[in-house]
Amino acid sequence: MHTRRIGDVEVSAIGLGAMPMSIEGRPDEGRSLATVHAALDAGVTLIDTADAYHRDADEVGHNETLIAKALASHDRGADVLVATKGGHLRPGDGSWTLDGSPRHLKAACEASLRRLGVEAIGLYQFHRPDPRVPYAESLGAIRDLLDEGKIRMAGISNANPEQIRQADDILGGRLVSVQNQFSPAFRSSEPELRLCDELGIAFLPWSPLGGISRAGELGSAHAPFARIAEAHGVSPQRVCLAWMLAKSPVVVPIPGASRPETIRDSAAATDLTLTPEELTELDGA
Repeated sequence: MHTRRIGDVEVSAIGLGAMPMSIEGRPDEGRSLATVHAALDAGVTLIDTADAYHRDADEVGHNETLIAKALASHDRGADVLVATKGGHLRPGDGSWTLDGSPRHLKAACEASLRRLGVEAIGLYQFHRPDPRVPYAESLGAIRDLLDEGKIRMAGISNANPEQIRQADDILGGRLVSVQNQFSPAFRSSEPELRLCDELGIAFLPWSPLGGISRAGELGSAHAPFARIAEAHGVSPQRVCLAWMLAKSPVVVPIPGASRPETIRDSAAATDLTLTPEELTELDGA
């Protein structure tokens, strides 16, 4: 497994997005644990979770608890950087709500610490801007958590270039990651990717394969990915991740998975080298 950096931590160039193991349509716990273990066996050392990755109202933090259990039951669990998030909520009816207030973020972090069973969270990210709360106030809470040693590194998610610069300023130059949606079908985060490349901040594409319901359709929806995949004898999904990795050394995709075979295929993308001509074709696909 090739590696990249988030802050001062070396991580696998492909991470595991754990959300599909906890929301609607999730698998049984045994398959989820097997999926996380398969990721670790493939060399994955970055797992992305969030307190809002759950299905029912009475199980906030389901995914964090699941990840903690999976890591505790694997001999490489201690080598993993767990990235979690706060500020997004799920009432239990399938909807998503926001609370970016400092009070909520600090309480959410404390709860995540307990569920993950750690003294400090490796990477804590502000999940999504709350239009009711000034961005500076939300990031001020993240800065406080960093200063207090509750979190080791700080990141943001679903942010625009102005918010990235503002967050880095509020955090005193300590912003280490930006997690935005980016995929062949969703490329509007290119400006954020370029800014992260310029600033040396890790860019973590979420739903890099198009999301839970569309990942399997990537090849049919984007013909060049299917054609190049066939030429290399690999899946279109593996081509997609290799294409992202080639965009910048700061890119660390976090494809979601709920099956061992899926994350094994994604992890293998670090060994796929695409030609400049293929990359150009995929950029225009």
